[in-house]
Amino acid sequence: MLYSGIYSWMRYMADLSYHIEEKDALKRLDVFIAEWQGISRTKAQGLIADGAIQHNESVATKASKSLATGDVIVYTPQPSKQLPIAQEATSEDVVHDLVILEETSDYMVVVKPAGMLTHPTEANEPHTVAHWVVAHDPTISGVGENAARPGIVHRLDKGASGILVVAKTQEMFGVLKKQFKQRTVEKEYVVLVHGVIAAETGSIDFSIDRGKDGRMVARPRVEEITLQKMHTVQPGKEAFTEFQVLQRFLHYTLLRVKIHTGRTHQIRVHMHAYGHPVVGDVLYHQKQYVRKQAPVLGRLFLHAAKLCFSPKGKDVAVCFEAPLPKELSEFLAALS
Repeated sequence: MLYSGIYSWMRYMADLSYHIEEKDALKRLDVFIAEWQGISRTKAQGLIADGAIQHNESVATKASKSLATGDVIVYTPQPSKQLPIAQEATSEDVVHDLVILEETSDYMVVVKPAGMLTHPTEANEPHTVAHWVVAHDPTISGVGENAARPGIVHRLDKGASGILVVAKTQEMFGVLKKQFKQRTVEKEYVVLVHGVIAAETGSIDFSIDRGKDGRMVARPRVEEITLQKMHTVQPGKEAFTEFQVLQRFLHYTLLRVKIHTGRTHQIRVHMHAYGHPVVGDVLYHQKQYVRKQAPVLGRLFLHAAKLCFSPKGKDVAVCFEAPLPKELSEFLAALS
């Protein structure tokens, strides 16, 4: 049921705090804020300039301030700076209806369609999973750490489809966040790539970094790191992807893909670096696979087909599966 009325994701009275861990030590303040809140460095610098950030109980003034383990960062949300969530959430605002696989008092498991953002960006798009979630249950608007991502602990690319889990309580948000951080959540995808892969299985462990043009890039692993060879270390974050061939076609290969890390565009970047870009990917593509007579899909062939996690207070994981959307099944049928 849609909530009719004006509400927002803004938690004006709730400051957000974070104790700097070793992994974030030595980072610039603006870099950390950007990563923490999922915003650009420019926006993070704006928050600092507006006095919305405290560093160890003092208002932060320098975006370039280097952080240390144990530092306390506090962000005080300001109404004028927050991204709004569904003002007047009506059926016209929520253009997609999500399939609910399961809903409990703690979480909701939904299937995101392709073409829908998980949450709004700085462009403040109105039709996102986050908007739908809050329209479905307004109490979720106060769950989480980021006012623009209520209850959301992971995301799918706009062009991808598949399963997402959304926390309905702050306690469950913490439970899920811990599992994603510890990499105990099982994530499987069905992906169609260009070219025929000969091996039945494979793995890719290239680190992932942001390139100069804004796209993510994969950096091949270098030789074993020693103190004498620190200058050879490639930048980027570690990323690990495994795949298994499900079916081969004349010019394509259908894969089951597991990711053990959750980097931005991980599957798309890794498969591109592997020489077999994802079908329908206009950002990470290779000219060698452009064929005049090739069928046009019109979306990314990347579907989050399976998700397993442990509910609050339980050691046994629950698993959810979502079949391929009609347009993907029909595309495969046409290839056959």
